[in-house]
Amino acid sequence: MSRSGKGIALLLVLLMAFSVLISGCGSKSTDQNNTSQSKTETTNKSVTLDIFQFKVEIKDALQNAINTYMKENPNVKINLETVGGGQDYGAALKAKFNSGSEPAIFNVGGPQDVATWKPKLADLSDTKAAKEAINGTLTGVTQDGKIYGLPFDLEGYGLIYNKQIFNKAGIDPSSIKTFDALVNAVKTLDSKKKELGIEAVFAFPAKETWVTGLHLSNAFLSPEFDGDVMKAFNAKTVEFKYADAMKQMIDLQNKYSVQPTASLDYSTQVEKLFGTGKVAMIQQGNWVYPTLESLDKNFAENDIGMLPYPVPGYKEDSYPEGVPMYWAVNSNKPAEVQKAAKDFLDWLYTSDEGKKIVTQQFKFVPAYNGYSADSISDPLGMQLFVAASQGKTYGWVFMGYPNNWGQNVLGADIQLYVNGSLDWNKLIDHAKQAWADARK
Repeated sequence: MSRSGKGIALLLVLLMAFSVLISGCGSKSTDQNNTSQSKTETTNKSVTLDIFQFKVEIKDALQNAINTYMKENPNVKINLETVGGGQDYGAALKAKFNSGSEPAIFNVGGPQDVATWKPKLADLSDTKAAKEAINGTLTGVTQDGKIYGLPFDLEGYGLIYNKQIFNKAGIDPSSIKTFDALVNAVKTLDSKKKELGIEAVFAFPAKETWVTGLHLSNAFLSPEFDGDVMKAFNAKTVEFKYADAMKQMIDLQNKYSVQPTASLDYSTQVEKLFGTGKVAMIQQGNWVYPTLESLDKNFAENDIGMLPYPVPGYKEDSYPEGVPMYWAVNSNKPAEVQKAAKDFLDWLYTSDEGKKIVTQQFKFVPAYNGYSADSISDPLGMQLFVAASQGKTYGWVFMGYPNNWGQNVLGADIQLYVNGSLDWNKLIDHAKQAWADARK
């Protein structure tokens, strides 16, 4: 398979990787070997690792993993700092480095981030995790034969819905396979708001420019670049071939959302509105499952599902799926710190104990070989896995956008648009020009 594999190729390999158990996984001898490796592969010298990461949904589970690792490796001290959710991780990371407090482990998003941070990136080609990464997941972080990042996981997004609300409204989610069907369902829900006990159909967080400028836009730019992040990264211009369809989706969510959308943030969307049954749907992905589970385990396990993210004229019954972020190791750190950082990441993704944490506590869909399909422990992750098995996915290209373009240009302009402060055609023209200027 080509290393430039497109999103769909990656996902087909994902299906094959999950379809069987790797022989010996979970055996007593494997447990003993992994424990022994985690204790011996780091140096005996005391080492401190500072981790600066973006995924707020796993911060507690990651801290638990760190505590477990430190117990097995008393010579390693790991400090964790998490910046994400409603905060700009990229800006925070730059500030962190500029302050002189450079982390040993941090996150990069793909080819654009690799280009930006390359002087700080250690080659991770020699790690066990890199060798186990599913074919195609390393494309965006590989340059000149060197691997500069290890994938967090595989994620996908769509329109997460409340099953009870849909049932009360008489709507069959399985029938919503086109944008027109989605519009009809939204209108039905809106007409029954009072009897359903909801404030609105959607909670559209236009304040979060990563939701709009990255995820939402990706659905409508992915077909333009054949779902290939490297095509997006190398593109000198962007045409917005599906601009009209993108406008329709924004208008639909904005019109039928709790207001004002321009100031509606991630926490309010997920926890205060969807998690409490005040809205029927939100645009989010399987990463929200741990948060919803912490609010109401029964609700998370039994009462949520995910609709496809329809793109009229392209794919209307499919989900965008890809690698959300990569772990990077700071090449400026001493050799023993870099080695300890690699050992920790290897333990997290390739040891039996780490695998259990990744699937059962992080609720990740793993981006690595050596896991079984039944290790996926939440309904959203399983739904995405099934979609991949049916070929009903399309790739993530937003990691190939010009630096800061998605959030600071497109996402910021979408805020102005939903506020009525910017004309749609001007929004598109500005986005096109900003992309071209960034690629000169």
